[in-house]
Amino acid sequence: QVQLVESGGGLVQAGGSLRLSCAAFGSIFSIDDQGWYRQAPGKQRELVARITSGVSTNYADSVKGRFTISRDNTKSAVAKSTVHLQMNSLKPEDTAVYYCSMLARGARYWGQGTQVTVSS
Repeated sequence: QVQLVESGGGLVQAGGSLRLSCAAFGSIFSIDDQGWYRQAPGKQRELVARITSGVSTNYADSVKGRFTISRDNTKSAVAKSTVHLQMNSLKPEDTAVYYCSMLARGARYWGQGTQVTVSS
């Protein structure tokens, strides 16, 4: 069983920063990609950023230059993979529930979501 555990959401003023983290636990043998999606009220879920098993990264146009996704290469005795999303220069339109997601051997897994609220 695979579990994604997110942390780091919260309330911040416009122009501020937050760092989200996602740790993957369980029977994971091959990760194709891991990243973040977000869903604002009344909108569809959209890709924010993802990192592949190599070093390739993809970002939504709306966050390029402000958000950075990275993989934590610190060896953990428990978590199989941890990624971070550094979010700078946050805007009110970044307000959403952010979901960690992982694609492994053709199956996509989701975290429970963490709320990010940016006040103007």
